[in-house]
Amino acid sequence: MAAGPLAGDDAGRRGETREREHTVAQSAPGGDRPWLIVGLGNPGEKYAATRHNVGYMVVDEILGDILPVPGSLKQHKRTNSLICETRVTASASGRAAGSAASAGDGVPVVLARSRGYMNLSGGAVGALASFFRVPPAQVVVVHDELDLDPGVVRVKLGGGENGHNGLKSTTQALGTRDYVRVRVGIGRPPGRMDPAAYVLKPFTRAELGDLPVTVADAADAVRLVVTRGVEAAQNEIHARH
Repeated sequence: MAAGPLAGDDAGRRGETREREHTVAQSAPGGDRPWLIVGLGNPGEKYAATRHNVGYMVVDEILGDILPVPGSLKQHKRTNSLICETRVTASASGRAAGSAASAGDGVPVVLARSRGYMNLSGGAVGALASFFRVPPAQVVVVHDELDLDPGVVRVKLGGGENGHNGLKSTTQALGTRDYVRVRVGIGRPPGRMDPAAYVLKPFTRAELGDLPVTVADAADAVRLVVTRGVEAAQNEIHARH
């Protein structure tokens, strides 16, 4: 029997629903594979409090918020990095929160820091992505950004490296620019100071006053990316600044 107008409409609606569901599935964050979250920086106490190490600070912030006990990084010799495998979830209020890996809920993530220096960061990022079978679109790199004012946090997928050696190394290792960046503003150096020297200096006393909020916002950005997607993270985080 040929389908009447109403049956045809129903079939059309079912087709549209399937198409929408397919689109959502394609754009939904996470899936079965973990997200790889890498904070860029330089190892050692000499660099711990410098502007270039704000990526490390954001990873430490996420680790500290993991429940029921804070997470910790452990050596991963095969990738020359420090990692913590856990899960994160976003709270109903919109502010993101960590959750324990043993809880079984949330999105699986690998939090990581390279054990090598900034300009060699890509080696660890590429090795980790390969080891955990993480596609570039599920790699989140947290880094300092000269082209953003101090305290400003921005999220983007792909784009150039803006002269950042850690990003250059990461792009080369992954073979693509299509990975997620959480950019933490540190501002431009004063006067004629060399940017390379500026990023390796500690935050000023005034900057340190705002730094905890900035780092917390960047940590929220990471959690929102992996739980809700890049666009949702942009809408939430960019509205704060």
